[in-house]
Amino acid sequence: MVSVEKSGTFALGGDSVVRRLGYGAMQLAGPGVFGPPKDPQAAVAILREAVASGVNHLDTSDFYGPHVTNQLIRKALHPYADGLVIVTKVGARRGADGSWQAAFSPKELTEAVHDNLRNLGLDVIDVVNLRSMFGIHGPAEGSIEESLSALAELQRKGLVRHIGLSNVTPAQIEEGRRICEIVCVQNHYNVAHRADDTLIEELARGGIAYVPFFPLGGFTPLQSAGLSDVARRLGVTPMQVALAWLLRRAHNILLIPGTSSIAHLRENLAAAELDLPHDAIIALDEVGTRTNAAA
Repeated sequence: MVSVEKSGTFALGGDSVVRRLGYGAMQLAGPGVFGPPKDPQAAVAILREAVASGVNHLDTSDFYGPHVTNQLIRKALHPYADGLVIVTKVGARRGADGSWQAAFSPKELTEAVHDNLRNLGLDVIDVVNLRSMFGIHGPAEGSIEESLSALAELQRKGLVRHIGLSNVTPAQIEEGRRICEIVCVQNHYNVAHRADDTLIEELARGGIAYVPFFPLGGFTPLQSAGLSDVARRLGVTPMQVALAWLLRRAHNILLIPGTSSIAHLRENLAAAELDLPHDAIIALDEVGTRTNAAA
């Protein structure tokens, strides 16, 4: 069985130690992250294998499905092993047609936290990320004070251990840090999409984790070809190369690749043991350099 131990560890909030290669449960829901999966037992098997492989950082949300991924996590893993850190996010809800809608008011966020607690079978959630909905397809400016203050109040009540942010700008992160401790930031970042390069370094100095999503998202055909060339030369998959590059990029980067396939899960987790040679790193860095120059 593949192990993620070589990915290293990071302490979220200084006390929740996770391996840097985790698992994102988003793809366990049905098509469009809506409704149940075709094979719920296969989804349960993926979760159990991930944890058996050493994964102790699971990323989820009650608006995946909705409710589907949290219920699958509970079915597969409850009662939870000591040291398993479950991270969820709030700030959105699903329409009856599967649409993604903002749910950013204090009342909606409080209800969302209680929904996550109930469906996961928890008394306290390890980390709750507030997902900014000012920009659906990327970060956009807007005050998060009222929403984040509501989460901070739930933290004071003991329902939330740590708080993070998702889909946010540097200004929103600074605003958030004046309200409560922020332990992680989830934004779109990969070898081609490098807008948060400076932010990652700033967060690292503050002991804050950076959790990139879409490790293969936003690539041009030329960038994809460059990544595939490196993967082919090393005899591995492009996803493995992309994940290995991210692990090397900064010590505060945590990965949550998702999949609904056992075979792909094993491939992704094997990235923890992939050592990229110097020439491969240069080639991959150039992909990002070309992206930034064209921006």
